[in-house]
Amino acid sequence: MQAVRSSLPAGARVAPSSRPDPHPVLPAAHRMRRPAEFEQAVRRGARGGRESLVVHLVTRTDPGPGPVVGFVVSKGVGNAVVRNRVKRRLRALVRDRLGAIPADSGIVVRALAPAATREYAALGSDLDSALDVARSRSKRRNEGMRAR
Repeated sequence: MQAVRSSLPAGARVAPSSRPDPHPVLPAAHRMRRPAEFEQAVRRGARGGRESLVVHLVTRTDPGPGPVVGFVVSKGVGNAVVRNRVKRRLRALVRDRLGAIPADSGIVVRALAPAATREYAALGSDLDSALDVARSRSKRRNEGMRAR
């Protein structure tokens, strides 16, 4: 007696229209990697906070091809599955907004516990709002330094 497969091969089960985005991650040139970059953004950057996240924005002295972004999602947000889902959502939201972020920016997005239960659209509006606040504070700070 021959064994019968209980399901189709993996490739046959996925409809072409439901294939994942071919670029689901933040491009490598826009990723913050070194701890010193995170530290500089958090300590020296302008901060904009909302219920579900905090954005730290710093103007980099050595600008590259575009803004660099880092994410901090602590265990306070949830277990590993929840933290990874929050990171994926934040990465996708930031990737969609890269064109609106100044090229000489370094940004750290720190997720807070409510990020785990926020709807995707609400998380996006929190990100937009926090970015706007951080941008305006950074602009004021930079203008104040030039006036001295």
